Amino acid sequence: MRGANAAAFLVAFGLMSVSVLLPAAGSGERLGRGPKAFVEVGGKALLEYALEAFAWADEVLVALPPGHALPPRPGVRFLEGGKTRQQSVWRLLQAATADVVLVHDVARPFVVRAALERLLKAVAETGAATLAVPVPDTLVEDRDGAYGAVIPRERHRLVQTPQGFRRELLMEAHLEALREGRDFSDDAQMVLALGHPVALVEGDRRMFKLTYPEDLDLAEGLARAWNC
Repeated sequence: MRGANAAAFLVAFGLMSVSVLLPAAGSGERLGRGPKAFVEVGGKALLEYALEAFAWADEVLVALPPGHALPPRPGVRFLEGGKTRQQSVWRLLQAATADVVLVHDVARPFVVRAALERLLKAVAETGAATLAVPVPDTLVEDRDGAYGAVIPRERHRLVQTPQGFRRELLMEAHLEALREGRDFSDDAQMVLALGHPVALVEGDRRMFKLTYPEDLDLAEGLARAWNC
């Protein structure tokens, strides 16, 4: 989606412009296939899924592992990532120019259009939002390998990406984290630490994260039928 179609897509949610930040500098140790950005599913690299899913954005910025380079690509900027996810996002954020930024993990190759639309609507209304899905299984406390107390799952959610923010808000959150020397596992926690609420938006289970080797089998199966 580009040109007039992309503009109409953003205007529909009261947004002027969108930068997509892809922190893709991770080593992928748990997956065991090298840097996740270059792991292939269905004959296509995970990074390529993300670039295609967000081709409508005003700009896409990608943090690559040190020592890796890719050919120039229209609408995409490649930067060297940091040692942590947070450092990579910060580098991308400083280079971003749009009113709104979406932060997405390339380890989630399947981006569902309807979920993305729900997220953009929430960002336009609140300034900060993340996709999330309910916890489907019984949730218990691990007591040194023993079945512990059952944790009510109704009030818990599994957080997904992309997460969306007004760029100035996320800049403020990152600067505050730098001042305090704090590390966060995602950007929504950082914004919440400022005292700004983050809306939870209905995600989609197909947008699961590839973390362990067995996740690749699930992804290969979904890739064969993917048309969202």
